[in-house]
Amino acid sequence: MEERRLADVAETFHGTAIALAGNAVIIRGAPGSGKSDLALRCLSLAPTALIASPVVLVADDRVVAMRKDDQLKVEAPATIRGKLEVRGLGIVTVPAVDSAELVLVADLVAPEEVERLPDPTPQTELLGLPLPLLRITPFEASAPLKLLLALLMRFKQPTSAD
Repeated sequence: MEERRLADVAETFHGTAIALAGNAVIIRGAPGSGKSDLALRCLSLAPTALIASPVVLVADDRVVAMRKDDQLKVEAPATIRGKLEVRGLGIVTVPAVDSAELVLVADLVAPEEVERLPDPTPQTELLGLPLPLLRITPFEASAPLKLLLALLMRFKQPTSAD
């Protein structure tokens, strides 16, 4: 009976989620730490040989995660779907998807907290399911590309080079 209750649950998290080729990452951090800013920079990247698909917003500020058996889906509350807070400008409308499969969690940290060659990959847990954890410094110039490469590398998404 307990196993069935865990199979279909939902929870709202503070964070921002973006998706690439149907797979999502939830970006977590303290208020003002750069979650929305990092997402905005990822959204602005045009497809390239490294990142072949466009990035789209799933949710900003509040992310609803739903567990169905051994899969996690994320979406935005209806009231904020397609909306992104851009500090200094306000709330803007951006390309978004209704939902995506959550496959990665990214925690925003100070540079000294990023392990150079993490082995094994750090893990975290959401709604009782393990997920890989990326620790990333949000305002480095390479942060958007690092975040998107983590989605591609860890989950073998095709790139135009494949």
